Amino acid sequence: MYPLQCARCSTFVYHCCGADDDDSAVENRKWFCCWSNKKEVKDSLSVAPKTYIRRSTVHYKLSGSVGNKSIKQWHAKKTSHDGKYGFVLPPSRTPLKLLLVFPNADTTFDAIKRAAEKLAFEISHSATYDAALEEYQTIHHDLVFVDSRAQKLLDYDTLCRSIRNSKGGQNIVTVSIVKRSLFEKDDSFVMSQLESGFNRCLMESSNTTIWLNELIQLKSSDCRTSAQMATTQILYEAINGSKDAIIVTDDVCRMQFANDACERLLGFRQDEIVGKTLHEQLVVEPLQIGTMTLSLTRGRTWNGVVGFKRKANDSLTMNCKAIPITCAGRLPTHFLIIIDPPGNADVVVNHNTQSRGSINSIRKGSVDLKPDYRRTSLAKLPLEAPITKIMNLIYDAMQNSNSQTCSLLEKAVEMLKCTELYSPSVKEDALSKSEEPVATDLIGALLTNSNVPIHNVNSRRSSNDSSIFRVSKGVIKMKNQPSSNHIDRLLENFLDWNFDIFRLEDLTEKRSLLFLGLKIFTHFDVASTLQIDETTLSNWLLKIEANYHKNNFYHNSTHAADVMQAVAGFLEKDRMKDIMDPMDEATALIAAAAHDVDHPGKSSAFLSNSSDPLAILYNDVTVLESHHSALTFKLTLGDPKCNIFKNLDRDSYKIARYNVIDMILATEMTKHFEHLAKFVNVFCSKTGPDDPDGGSDAVQILQAENITLVKRIMIKCADVSNPTRPMAICLEWSRRIAEEYFQQTDDEKMMGLPVVMPMFDRTTCSIPKSQVGFIDFIINDMIDAWNAFINMPELITNMRHNYLKWKELDEQGYSNSEDLKKALDDLIAHKWSL
Repeated sequence: MYPLQCARCSTFVYHCCGADDDDSAVENRKWFCCWSNKKEVKDSLSVAPKTYIRRSTVHYKLSGSVGNKSIKQWHAKKTSHDGKYGFVLPPSRTPLKLLLVFPNADTTFDAIKRAAEKLAFEISHSATYDAALEEYQTIHHDLVFVDSRAQKLLDYDTLCRSIRNSKGGQNIVTVSIVKRSLFEKDDSFVMSQLESGFNRCLMESSNTTIWLNELIQLKSSDCRTSAQMATTQILYEAINGSKDAIIVTDDVCRMQFANDACERLLGFRQDEIVGKTLHEQLVVEPLQIGTMTLSLTRGRTWNGVVGFKRKANDSLTMNCKAIPITCAGRLPTHFLIIIDPPGNADVVVNHNTQSRGSINSIRKGSVDLKPDYRRTSLAKLPLEAPITKIMNLIYDAMQNSNSQTCSLLEKAVEMLKCTELYSPSVKEDALSKSEEPVATDLIGALLTNSNVPIHNVNSRRSSNDSSIFRVSKGVIKMKNQPSSNHIDRLLENFLDWNFDIFRLEDLTEKRSLLFLGLKIFTHFDVASTLQIDETTLSNWLLKIEANYHKNNFYHNSTHAADVMQAVAGFLEKDRMKDIMDPMDEATALIAAAAHDVDHPGKSSAFLSNSSDPLAILYNDVTVLESHHSALTFKLTLGDPKCNIFKNLDRDSYKIARYNVIDMILATEMTKHFEHLAKFVNVFCSKTGPDDPDGGSDAVQILQAENITLVKRIMIKCADVSNPTRPMAICLEWSRRIAEEYFQQTDDEKMMGLPVVMPMFDRTTCSIPKSQVGFIDFIINDMIDAWNAFINMPELITNMRHNYLKWKELDEQGYSNSEDLKKALDDLIAHKWSL
C-alpha cells in the first residue's frame, strides 16, 4: 500500500498495488483527486491510466490476493449528477498557522512546539488572555491550543468564547490541554470544555511523537473539515443572491432553508417556515407534494406547477423544479426546490377576497365632476402615494353625495392635508373635566416643543431632556471590586419584573449598568450577534456608565440599567421572539443602555431657555435625545477597545445604527402621543366583537415599518415603566424624579429663567397627585395597548394597584419627598399592604 498525493490540492490517499504494479512506478505516479478539473485530468491520463479522474461514487471490490497482499480493484459508478458540479475549495493556507496559549512554557508546551516545527507550522505564542485575543484577531490562526491547566493564570473559558465570537472564529479548531488527572477521572470537566467551544480536549504529555500524531490528525480531519465548512458560506451567499426563489428540504419535505427571494415572494420569514413541512405551511394542495416526493425519492428531477400559499392570504400558482440531492448513503437526503420568479406568464394570483375593481370601473361615465372636486393636480402625479389613493376615493364618494355628506367629506379632506396626521391635539372637553391643575400642566407640557417655555408637572419624564457634553477618556478601570456572591445571587432573577434594581445599585456601588448589562448581553448572546468578544462589551458598558452623571437623582446609570432590564423582560415574551431577530434584540438593548447617556438632570426646555450650547447646536429641537444618540456613537467609534460595531459589515452597521438612533429618539415625550397613535392604529384598531384575536394577526407585523413601531413603543414602555413596577420600587423612582424636578425649579428661580414646571415647587408640590395625573393621561392607554400586544398582565396589575395606593397616600396627606421616604419605610415594614 502506497500513499499518493494529489498534484493539485496535496490530498493523500492510499493505493493498494496489484500483481502487475511496480512499486517505484506507483510511487512516482501523478494523481488527481476529485477536486481536479478536466484539463488537469486529461493531461494526466498518459502518466496514470488508473488515476481517479472523476468526482463520482467509488465502490471497492476485493478481487484476490498476491502473496501476503490483499488487492483492491476499484471502479467508479456515476450518480445522476456526477461531473456537473465542481467543488469549492477552501483558501490555500500553507503553512498552517498555530497559536499556543500557555502562561508557562513547560514540557508539554515544548513537545507541542517541536512537533509543530517538524510539520512546518507557523507558530505564535501568547501567555495572557489579552495578548492571545489580539494575536488571533491579527493573524487569524487555523489551530489554537489553550492551556486549561492554569486556571488562576488564564481565563481559558472566556478566551475560547471570545475567539469564537470574533469575526471568522466560528470555523477554527480550538484544543484544550487538560491535566492527566482530570482527563482520566472527571468527564464533567471535558463536557464543560466542549460546551465552551473547544473542539477537542487532549491530555498533557511531554512526548513529541504523541503530539506529532495528534497534529497530523487535526490537520487532516478537523482543520480540513472546518475550512471546507467555512467555504460553504460562498454557496449560501450565492443562493441568497439568486433571483429564483429557492427552498431546501429534507427527505420528508421539512424545510431547512429559504433564500431572500423566497421570503420576498411568499412573505414568510425563514424562521417562520424552517422546521415545518411544505404541505402544512406553503403548498395549497398536499397531493402535489405526494407526486413530487415520489419522483424525488427515486432520484429523478421533478418539474411541475405548484400552488403556493402567501402570507398575504392569497396564493401563487407557479412552475417549479425539484432536484434530489444525496449527501450520504444511496437514497436522496435533501430536496432542492427552485421556484420561477413571479414575473413569468405562468404565474397566477388567486385572491381570497373578490376584487372590487378599479376606481374607473365604478365611476359613471356621464357624470361630470363638480368644479370644487376636480383632481387635475393629483392626476398629473407620475407616482401615486397612499394618501393620493385615499383622496381619490373621497373625491369619488363626493360625486354622488348630498350637500351635507359633501360638507363632512370636505372637512375630512382638509384634515388629511395636514402633514402631522398622527400628532394629536387635546380634545376640547378633555382637560376641562379635570379638576387637577397638575394634569392640565402635564398634558400641555408634553404636547409643546422644548423651545417654547412650558409649565410641566410630569412626575416621570422620559428622555425629553438635554445634556452637557462630557466624555470620559480611555477605558475605565474597575477598582474596589465588590463581593460577587451577593451580586450573583441577586442577578439569578435578572429577568424578573420585580427585580430590585436599588439593591443592585447598593451592592455594585452605583455600577449597576455594568453588572446587569453584562448579564443581559450574555443571555441574549449579543457578542455573537455583533461578532465581538466579551471584553469589548464590558469596555463599552464601562465607557457608557462612566458618562452618566452619578450625582443626578434620577437620570443616572441606575435608570439606564432599569430600562435595559425592562427591555430584556419584554424581549423574553413569545410575541417578541416571533418578530425580533438577533440584531433587533442587540440594538434594542444597546439603545436602552445608552438612551440617557450624559443627561445633566435638566430638561430640554431648561437648556433652551438658558441658551445652552447643546440647545444652540440642535436648534432647540429634540435636544437631549439627539445628544444621547450622537454621544453614544462618538464614544463607541472613538475607541477601538469599546467599538462594539467594529466587526460588522457596512450594511449591518447601517441597520444597527438606524435602530439605535431611532429607539433613542423615540423616548422624547413630545412625540409620545404620535408614536402611541400609530401603534394603536396598526395593532389595536381592528379589535372588535367580531375579531376575538384583536385583529393583530391580520396585520403584516413583520413589515419593517411595523417592527419599528413595536420597538419604539417597547423602549417607551420600558422608559416609563415605574408605575408598573412593585409599589416599593415605584415609590422610590417617583421620589427621585420629583427631587430632580425640584432642583431644576430651584435653579430656574435662582437664574431668573422661565419656570418650566411651576407645580414642582418643593414647598407646595403633591407628588401623589402628580403620579395620579401621570398614570391617567400618559401611562394607562400606552400600557393597555402594550399589554394587549405582548400579553404581560403584571403590568396592568401593578399599575392599577399603584394608582389606588397613590390616591390613598394623597388622602392620608403624604405630599413631599420626606413624606414619601416615610411611606417607603412604612411599606417595607408592612404597615400597609403591598
